[in-house]
Amino acid sequence: MAFSRVQLLFFRCLSALFISLFAASCQEPKNQDQLNEPQQLVEKEDKVKIPASFTAEKARQLSDRLDSAFTYLHKRKGFNGTMLVTKYDQVIYKGAFGYSDFKQKDTLSTETAFQLASVSKQFTAMAVMMLQEQGKLQYDDSVQQYIPDFPYKGITIRQLLTHRSGLSNYTYFSDELWPDRNVPITNEDVLKLMATHQPRPYYPPNTHFDYSNTGYALLASVVEKASGVPFAVFMQKNIFKPLKMKNTFTFSEEVITMTGKVATGHTGGRRKRWPDYLDTVLGDKGMYSTVEDLYKWDQALYTQKLVKKETLAEAFAGSGQKKKDEDYGFGWRITQVDNGDTIVYHAGLWHGYTSYLLRNPKDHSAIIVLSNVPNGSLSYLKDIRKIMYPATEDSTSGKELAGK
Repeated sequence: MAFSRVQLLFFRCLSALFISLFAASCQEPKNQDQLNEPQQLVEKEDKVKIPASFTAEKARQLSDRLDSAFTYLHKRKGFNGTMLVTKYDQVIYKGAFGYSDFKQKDTLSTETAFQLASVSKQFTAMAVMMLQEQGKLQYDDSVQQYIPDFPYKGITIRQLLTHRSGLSNYTYFSDELWPDRNVPITNEDVLKLMATHQPRPYYPPNTHFDYSNTGYALLASVVEKASGVPFAVFMQKNIFKPLKMKNTFTFSEEVITMTGKVATGHTGGRRKRWPDYLDTVLGDKGMYSTVEDLYKWDQALYTQKLVKKETLAEAFAGSGQKKKDEDYGFGWRITQVDNGDTIVYHAGLWHGYTSYLLRNPKDHSAIIVLSNVPNGSLSYLKDIRKIMYPATEDSTSGKELAGK
């Protein structure tokens, strides 16, 4: 069978292409660092369609309303912090108001890190979910399988995740039992205090929802025991680095000296708030991040980069034990907003910092707010929610019917 000149030229070009691709695939990387580069995020599994009604002009109008609202909170309510708001995966508004340090007059930026307080809990829960997928633990395992000296029987990992352990708060019993508040207390120290003194639980396990910092501090210890590496190392290696959250880290003594990069915590009267001996306990708090990095985290949760979507769905499902129209999943509160959408969120308050992260999976929107002056200004975020999720006639009617 004869080939024309055009066909021969085509086959030669095709052969050359295969040879070049093969040669390129056989080349060694230029340096060892290329081997350690984190993989790109997995393609989004949960696609969201932008409705035709959400035009560029609508996005601009929404951005203007948010700017007016946050400017009002800053000027009239004393809000000091950073924020980033998204809709349909796109950033529609971000900004920074006020100072990182009032004494030094360092201005804030969206790349300034803040203590996340209880927003840290969702990261701790993710570490547990990752280990569950790896087969290194199960949600219904007893805590004693990982911490043999744990003196309370019948408490499971799932109960720690959903705040149903009934354990007393370590931030209270440590004040009584820790001998020297000038010496930092660690997660291991908390375990020893519990083993030695056995503080009385508030409730028997799995009988009440009772928000528990102790439970999430214990989860950090379980992560260490199950993974075989320190909790801070696990978080950095398995979550922060793969998601390229370059300004996210756990508390250490170095944090205090990171002037400019980390916002200083203040009292409501704008006096500097120094860390104390409890800051070194991790899991329930103790993580630092920026609104920019938290946006990366939000976006990663629409992929399977960290865990399968079925695993994440269980974290957002809740325990079925609602309290004040809210449920609690694995590190997330679950409720409805005015337009009827189900959202997941968490807020935090700790030693001069407040934090807030809300996600709406229906329209892939998020509200991320970090502050270093806990003066109550974040209580006005309900107004931001109303801007993002205004009530409609259908949603109002649905709520009225539900109440009958």
